[in-house]
Amino acid sequence: MEKIKNLYKKSEAFHGIIFFIFVLFAADFVWKMVMDGDESDIFVTFIGINVTAPFNFVAQHFANAIFYVLNFFGSDVIQRNNVLLFESGGGIRIIWGCTGIKQAYIFCCIIIFARGSWKKKLWYIPAGLVVVYFFNLFRMAVIVQLFRDFPHWFDFLHEFLFKYGFYGVIFLMWLFWDEVLIKKTDVKAIFVRNKNKMND
Repeated sequence: MEKIKNLYKKSEAFHGIIFFIFVLFAADFVWKMVMDGDESDIFVTFIGINVTAPFNFVAQHFANAIFYVLNFFGSDVIQRNNVLLFESGGGIRIIWGCTGIKQAYIFCCIIIFARGSWKKKLWYIPAGLVVVYFFNLFRMAVIVQLFRDFPHWFDFLHEFLFKYGFYGVIFLMWLFWDEVLIKKTDVKAIFVRNKNKMND
C-alpha cells in the first residue's frame, strides 16, 4: 500500500498530461461510436440522424474562406463550389473532415472535464473555439497553396504535420488553462486564505 502511495506521489507531475490524453482518446472513441461517415464521405449521420446538411454547409464555408484568404495574398486559386483549383492544374476538394469540427468537439470535451470553475469555462471554451477555427483556416490555406507546387507533399502536410500540429495547439490551449488560469488562481486562493488566518 505504501509503495502505491509513493508511486502516486511521484507521478503527480504527470496527472494533468494523463488526464489530457485520456479525455482526448475517450472523446475520439465516443465520436467514432456516434458519428457514421468517414471524414472523406459526403453523407454523415449522428446516432442514425442525418446531419449531412450542416456538415456540408461548414465545408462550403471553409472552401469560401480559404478562397478569399488565398486571393487576398495574391494566389491564382479558382473556386468551383467546394473545390479549389489552380490554373497550373490540380485542386483540392474541401470536405467536412477539413473543417476542424471534430477537433473543436475534442477541445470542448477536454475543457469541460478539466478542473476549474464553470464561470471561466463559459468564456474560455468560446475563445478556444475561435483559436481552433482560425488555426484550421490557416492550416487548410497553407495546404491548398502548397499543393499547387508540391502535390506530392499533400499526404505529409495533411495526415502528419498539420494533423498533429492541430492537436499540439489544443494541448497548448489546455496547458494554458491548467497552468495559467487554474493553478495561478489556486495559488492566489491559498495566499489569501493564509493571509486571513494570520489576521485572525
